Amino acid sequence: MSVPYFRRYAKGSDFISFGDDTPAAKREDVVLTAFDGAKSKAALYSNGNEKTVICLMHPRADMTRHYSVPGFTRAGYAFFSQLGRSPGPDAVAQTIHEWLLTDIAAGMAFLRSRGFEKLVLLGNSGAATLFSLYHKQATTPPPGRLTDTAAGDPYDLNKVDMPVADGFVFLGAHLGPGVTLQTEMDPSVVDENDPASCDPFLDMFDERNGFREPPAETTYAEDFLARFRAAQVVREGRIDAIAWKMVEDQRDAEQALAADGVDHLPYGERATLYRRASVTHLMHVHRLQSDPKAVDFSITPSDRSYGTLMSIRPDLSNYDMEMGTKVVEPRVWLSSWSARYSRANLLRQIDAVTMPSLVLSYSGDNALSPDVAEKIFAQSPAQDKEMTIVVGDHFGYRVPHKPDEGGRDVAIKAMVDWLKPRFPAV
Repeated sequence: MSVPYFRRYAKGSDFISFGDDTPAAKREDVVLTAFDGAKSKAALYSNGNEKTVICLMHPRADMTRHYSVPGFTRAGYAFFSQLGRSPGPDAVAQTIHEWLLTDIAAGMAFLRSRGFEKLVLLGNSGAATLFSLYHKQATTPPPGRLTDTAAGDPYDLNKVDMPVADGFVFLGAHLGPGVTLQTEMDPSVVDENDPASCDPFLDMFDERNGFREPPAETTYAEDFLARFRAAQVVREGRIDAIAWKMVEDQRDAEQALAADGVDHLPYGERATLYRRASVTHLMHVHRLQSDPKAVDFSITPSDRSYGTLMSIRPDLSNYDMEMGTKVVEPRVWLSSWSARYSRANLLRQIDAVTMPSLVLSYSGDNALSPDVAEKIFAQSPAQDKEMTIVVGDHFGYRVPHKPDEGGRDVAIKAMVDWLKPRFPAV
């Protein structure tokens, strides 16, 4: 028996790209240097006469060919899409959000130096939380800014010039990688070192808990959902503890190496300390395709189709190494994926986002329920704010059961229509 196909999008497909569409502006590739010397790359689409530039930077993904580029440039806006210093999947990316803020600062300073009058942040998906964190730090006068990372490593943002943007578009924005991941992790995992370990009492794919193999309908009882969500918080805390243990073990070795008299220790002891201080720990966090709303449409009803963001069969992909597992360094876990310790939490930062704001959500988003956009809009302190809903999935594609409604073009038009009375194009 072969494993059924369960990917929502074909492996290797560039589902965030504008494809064969053509931007109405020239592309310039830019190399930027942050205050700590780290390099990052960006693409600026501009004809040289625009007054407003749309800015985008995702914590991990390459969005330099974002699907909105042609539409914004045809409307007369410049577009600036930046990669962080270490983009890519979790196993290779150094997604320390505090570091990324200084990459953004370098990008903002570059755009101001080019003479753009207005900078509008496009917070698409995880970019919204990253930009919200940036804006809160940028509008906090020194010495009140962050001085360390989530893992406690020194990193002083008070030393950084952090230009402030003028507008904010929340496009398919989630509340933070850690907040979102906590709703997707499988709490039935008994042993973090055994991907197959399972407590059936907490297994959302166990028929005794209400699951039915598709196309049959799944419905969960309220008592199961309550204990499931509570157990997700418990598991997330267990993973946090593992991450902290790894960080603290490495830090203890670093401190021992810096102590007086270490040079007089026997070689074997010094070598052991050096190895402990130098080793790169990798955490394997399994079974991350377990959000009940992915299979139970009675939970926060919307236009979404069956499954998770990337999978049409989460009961299978939950156990898949590529789709259901994160391989991540402990410091990256704490800065990005921990619901408790990550500062990349949109609702903790949005109080500073007082500039004109648009919240645009997709009604068929498999990653986000409709109440996410409602929370963002409700907690936005902006005096000038609007909210709009477009039929589409998380990446702006039309949903199967409404093939003639919504889509990327409708979303881009809504954003341009919101921008025009507020921010000049040329």
